[in-house]
Amino acid sequence: MENKQKRDYNLGYIIPITLVATIGGLLFGYDTAVISGAEKGLEGFFLQTSDFQYSKVLHGITSSSALIGCVIGGFISGIFATSFGRRDSLRIASVLFFLSALGSWNPEFLFFYHGEPTFNLWITFNLYRVLGGIGVGLASAIVPMYIAEIAPSHIRGTLVSCNQFAIIFGMLVVYFVNYLILGDHANPIIDKTAEGVFSVNSSSDPWTIATGWRLMFLSEAYVAAVFCVLLFFVPRTPRYLALIGQNDKALSILTKINGATKAKQILDDITATLKEKTEKLFAYGIIVVIIGILLSVFQQAIGINAVLYYAPRIFESAGANGMLSTVIMGFVNISFTVVAIITVDKFGRKPLLIIGSIGMAVGAFAVMLCGQFGLIDPNAVSSDAALTWRSLIPIVAVMVYAAFFMMSWGPICWVLISEIFPNTIRGKAIAIAVAAQWIFNYIVSSTFPPLYDFSPMVAYGLYGIMCVLAAIFVWRLVPETKGKTLEDMNKLWRN
Repeated sequence: MENKQKRDYNLGYIIPITLVATIGGLLFGYDTAVISGAEKGLEGFFLQTSDFQYSKVLHGITSSSALIGCVIGGFISGIFATSFGRRDSLRIASVLFFLSALGSWNPEFLFFYHGEPTFNLWITFNLYRVLGGIGVGLASAIVPMYIAEIAPSHIRGTLVSCNQFAIIFGMLVVYFVNYLILGDHANPIIDKTAEGVFSVNSSSDPWTIATGWRLMFLSEAYVAAVFCVLLFFVPRTPRYLALIGQNDKALSILTKINGATKAKQILDDITATLKEKTEKLFAYGIIVVIIGILLSVFQQAIGINAVLYYAPRIFESAGANGMLSTVIMGFVNISFTVVAIITVDKFGRKPLLIIGSIGMAVGAFAVMLCGQFGLIDPNAVSSDAALTWRSLIPIVAVMVYAAFFMMSWGPICWVLISEIFPNTIRGKAIAIAVAAQWIFNYIVSSTFPPLYDFSPMVAYGLYGIMCVLAAIFVWRLVPETKGKTLEDMNKLWRN
């Protein structure tokens, strides 16, 4: 009987909708990672300016300006999701991705001479990157929300976890696209004078400085355009339709997903929770909002983005080839994300988060001990030599750390954030949780380089402690949501 109940939904209708939505996740990963291939060419371009001095500080702003938009997008996602609906908010995000890609490709459009770097052009470029970041912030909050409100409860965790797979896959795609665009060309050589002024070496490849980075940003426009078009073929979520009083349309979509009998029952449950639709954020108590925020905070505080963003530096510190090791880690990440997709609706959310936290703690403390015993050196450079046991230990430890994240906190945090809040506060609460996530993303990413240069042992020791605290937090405070409907969240928090 249970197996029949679990199969009482139309996968032929659900899967295409989910795949379209996860393109938003792919663009999330694509937009945040495209800068990794373009930043050296960008630096060479702006170092040629004559009206201001392009410093490493300004280049750091250029490389991370999209994160400002991510915070903004996270904050406003609740307003957009409530005012325009989940699907139409994703359409807005797709337009922002498209405009950002075109603007980053050709920031001189209308106002500046092409190929002449100036301070105003630098500001304009970064505004385009912020625009794309807003799209990322919207997508990061609304894609899981959209999938969660479409998916039947028995497979909701699996389908929402597919978004994390799309994010990681988007990163791998853009790494490959950047590699193809660069081709036989080389990144510019940056020289530093005794006075600390940086300049482009005269032997640098001019194509990379003038054109290469532009094409990398332009490549995102094609994906964004496809996403925008496909969003015209998917429905609005039944829960949003019920929220705005369009119950007939909500019932029609629920019928396509669950069948007529089950659809009527689900719609009755939805409408029963909407009598309080003017409720304030803390109507169910402050604890539900705090738990949502802490889920986001711990996902970043355990340090994973420091590993993902600076993986080549970490592997080089162990004496390995940084880029090759990073590619290997990328395939490991994909594999363990699939583990989460397969197991989240079988084992539940809490067990995976606790196991993942413990596994990450083991990996982090192992790297810490490698630092203690001199197996990693922050000042090392990339090596093409064969790996030794001394370099293999920290590399394996870092990959263990990343793998356990990908089977737990990576996808499961998004699953919980999308489903843990009651219907009547979901948009506002998710917006706050996602904004907190991007803020801590920036904090962890920006503090890692100086912390790591000071002591790898201190950096990974701190992350290991945060992993232990994350396991305790999940064990003591986070409720299990496996198999529960979104309407059950109202009852759970009322009790």
